[in-house]
Amino acid sequence: MSARQAEEEPAAAHPPLPRLLSAFFYGTCSFLIVLVNKTVLTTYRFPSPMVLGIGQMATTILILYVSKLNKIVHFPDFDKSILMKLFPLPLLYVGNHISGLTSTSKLSLPMFTVLRKFTIPLTLLLEIIILGKRYSLGIIVSIFTIILGAFIAAGSDLSFNLEGYIFVLLNDIFTAANGVYTKQKMDPKELGKYGVLFYNAYFMVIPTMIISFSTGDLQQVTDFKHWTNFLFLFQFLLSCFMGFLLMYSTVLCSHYNSALTTSVVGAIKNISIAYIGMLVGGDYIFSILNFIGLNIWYCITIFCQPYI
Repeated sequence: MSARQAEEEPAAAHPPLPRLLSAFFYGTCSFLIVLVNKTVLTTYRFPSPMVLGIGQMATTILILYVSKLNKIVHFPDFDKSILMKLFPLPLLYVGNHISGLTSTSKLSLPMFTVLRKFTIPLTLLLEIIILGKRYSLGIIVSIFTIILGAFIAAGSDLSFNLEGYIFVLLNDIFTAANGVYTKQKMDPKELGKYGVLFYNAYFMVIPTMIISFSTGDLQQVTDFKHWTNFLFLFQFLLSCFMGFLLMYSTVLCSHYNSALTTSVVGAIKNISIAYIGMLVGGDYIFSILNFIGLNIWYCITIFCQPYI
């Protein structure tokens, strides 16, 4: 059996229903968390995407640890070899987390969702290099047609924010690498999907807190005026819980499908987010060229989706 066949066999071995349901679950979680994060970071102007990320990591650790104690899930106990087994996933995990939250706070939702599509060709490239996969010409053409639509929309963005663009493109790189390496590391004989989730958060929550403290983020969060606002507090806690669900659904979708499928399954979901984002958040600046570019991208995405 070739290396490529060995990589493809696990995904192909899963029946269609779990593959479909895991993809739907991931798309739903991804849709909801973008809206919640946007409200927390933009509407309420929460000062630190990094601290929000810490909250999501802490929630993941707590839920999985309690579930392990109650024998709901199983993953290996800590030993010094686990970090080496996971590397470089913890670094990719925290990079993906922080860059995603930061770019959400700095870009309008329509442009955020469009620019996130650059994850797809990066995932395609990394799967070919790292996992040895091969894809048909039709899939490759479909993916790069979607990216063409993204260039049209981005070229006419009146709310252009250089920092936001840098962070969202970093997020694309981290997301692609995180998805591919998660697929590679998720051996049930080693850590399994729950072990990957738990130890990613476990290894990075303390370093992230140290960075947050040293940059003054924690002080800004301590002084934040909305901690007594019930609606804000509810959405902050909901974001923390949704962060866990998103990470779990990502791993689940990668387990039953491929990393590329996980990258492209959000394309239809992103169309809804982008249209909602024109009304929510207050940071989308309308221009006829940008609106046309966005709609070209939506139509291209819908047309190409069956071929990916």
